[in-house]
Amino acid sequence: MVIRDADPHRDAAACAAIYAPFVRDAAVSFEENPPDAEAMRERIASTQLTHPWVVAHVGDVLAGYAYASSHRVRSAYRWAADVGIYVGERHRGRGVGRLLYDTLLRLLAAQGFHVACAGITLPNPASVALHEAVGFTRVGVYRQIGFKHGSWHDVGWWQRRLTDPATIPPPDPGPPRRLSDSGDLGVPAGSDQ
Repeated sequence: MVIRDADPHRDAAACAAIYAPFVRDAAVSFEENPPDAEAMRERIASTQLTHPWVVAHVGDVLAGYAYASSHRVRSAYRWAADVGIYVGERHRGRGVGRLLYDTLLRLLAAQGFHVACAGITLPNPASVALHEAVGFTRVGVYRQIGFKHGSWHDVGWWQRRLTDPATIPPPDPGPPRRLSDSGDLGVPAGSDQ
């Protein structure tokens, strides 16, 4: 397995294909129409201006991806990032998600983020198990917050502390870190550095 930074042009179609069933067939995502490759390319490129987006390859197949984004727009939230992860159906339960998250969370910590937050549409025991396995703890539930596929859905929120700032106030998060720049991050074995 190889973990690398996403390339908007090379990876957009594969990321869109992985994401589409989560939009079309489930309430995992609250989007109602799956983005096409061009829309996904734009998402990857715009995300990488401020946050990391990594992909996992198993052989020649893009098996999954993980990314981060701003948690909220108010300035006091600038040390928090929301995270998302999507793994293709054939690659679930094989460690792809864990390796993606291990890498993404190290990149966020190196960038200077203090907390990672994850929203999970409930019920979703596989996603809950993955998040808790990589150190997230449940902090609350928004009840009946989203309506999709004819019913209301709850969203649980999990968070994980990434850093323990030595100075108060901590410095602002820096620019996104890239795996190619990450020799000091302790990125997991099997990743592409």
